[in-house]
Amino acid sequence: MTWQIKLILAAIIAALAFSAGWVVKGWQASKTIAELRDEQARGTATRAEAARTDETQTAIKENKHAEDTIYNADRLANLKTGIDVDVRAELARAERLHRDTDSRSATYRAQAQADAAARSDLADKAAALDRQLAQGLGVVAELGGHLRRRDAEVAALCSQVNTERRLSGDDSDQACSQN
Repeated sequence: MTWQIKLILAAIIAALAFSAGWVVKGWQASKTIAELRDEQARGTATRAEAARTDETQTAIKENKHAEDTIYNADRLANLKTGIDVDVRAELARAERLHRDTDSRSATYRAQAQADAAARSDLADKAAALDRQLAQGLGVVAELGGHLRRRDAEVAALCSQVNTERRLSGDDSDQACSQN
């Protein structure tokens, strides 16, 4: 063989070797790209699952928060209704006592006139005390109602604070104990 043919054959073999290397490098690059894409897909799936889990937990907490808030509002409304009924009954009783003060006062005066001037002074004092008692019962009834309403509101607000703390995941620090 002549040196020219050998040179051509060598060039052809070199070209074939270069082409084979090029193909192998292409396969290796394709494999690396496929591995990177697979790893990226797994990472995306993991993040999506974590986001879904977080959304589920948030929805559960929001649902519990809404239920607790509605319960607290209903409880407060029921307590206030009961307190208002009690206050009205006590005010009616005080009003009846107040209306009867005039007839009781007349009775005291008649007894005092029959017994003497000393008793008249005692009757005036008794009538004044009776009016003060009737007025005092009305004041006590109103103040008692205000106090019970305030206690009910404080309990409801306390329960709502606990509900808000549970929403933020802090079950250990309760604002007050539940009754």
